Amino acid sequence: MRILVLGGTSFVGRAIAADALRSGAEVTLFNRGRTNPDLFPEARHLRGDRDTGDYAALRTGEWDAVVDVTGYRPRQVDQAMTALGDRVGRYLFVSSHAVYHRPGLAPHSDESAPLRAPLREAEELSEETYGRLKVACEQDVTARYGDRATIVRPGKVAGPHDEQRGLTYWARRAARGGRIALPGRPEQPVQVVDSRDLARLVLRLLQDGRPGAFHAVGPAEPTTLGSLIATCAEVAGTGIELVPVPPETAPPPFFPLVRAEPLWPGQQRDPARARAAGLPATPLAVTAADVLAWDRERGEPPLGHGFTPEQEALVLAAHDTR
Repeated sequence: MRILVLGGTSFVGRAIAADALRSGAEVTLFNRGRTNPDLFPEARHLRGDRDTGDYAALRTGEWDAVVDVTGYRPRQVDQAMTALGDRVGRYLFVSSHAVYHRPGLAPHSDESAPLRAPLREAEELSEETYGRLKVACEQDVTARYGDRATIVRPGKVAGPHDEQRGLTYWARRAARGGRIALPGRPEQPVQVVDSRDLARLVLRLLQDGRPGAFHAVGPAEPTTLGSLIATCAEVAGTGIELVPVPPETAPPPFFPLVRAEPLWPGQQRDPARARAAGLPATPLAVTAADVLAWDRERGEPPLGHGFTPEQEALVLAAHDTR
């Protein structure tokens, strides 16, 4: 199979490209060549820039499928589809759970849940615009390719090379052990999908030629934020004590994996359709252990989210009820 990946050298795209190469696919990567440019020497590399609309490198060539990992605005997706035309068999667009309308969402919602109103133009990617832009991208892909369009909507993705820092924060923090400040509630449901499971789903959908939308969420068994942190401690071999603290003590802009209670149904989505299509279920302990090993290997650089050790010490001291 000849697969074109728009992106392919960062986190999710990297996992997809790696899985495609392992499967024996002929892989072409289209990107700016700025992130890990020496990665995957066995793949074909084409240079372009989606921000400036430079798709000249895609004017020739044919592929059985394209995987769009880096389409955030309808303009980018429409330009890619125009450049490729009918020289691709299937167009798989990696979307997001941010496409869903949140008010009134019930637990265990499937892919038929109402979507937010599409947005075609926005200067900034924000909480207000990101999901709506993705809705418009989905609509354009489906309108152009019909039954040759596939939409994958991942939840929070975790795994090695994760620059989004969700599970990475908790794996690192739990490995230090001791009292852990949690600006949320331990019983909060949480869904994270291993990046390698997401990649395997993408490849299976392409190989089987499946159209439609698919939730990519994990782990296999429902879990909570408290259980996730406990799992991180178990794989690190440390003892911890969770200390719930007021949400307002958390540093902005957001705290890794913590959600306000009205948003909890968004962490309880139904993965049945994706499981039936081949989404694997890597145990959470395996994902956490691999993230911890990767983070240590790279020297544990500053994350930019969550508490620093100094901030956490102050918060714990202020809420010490022992």
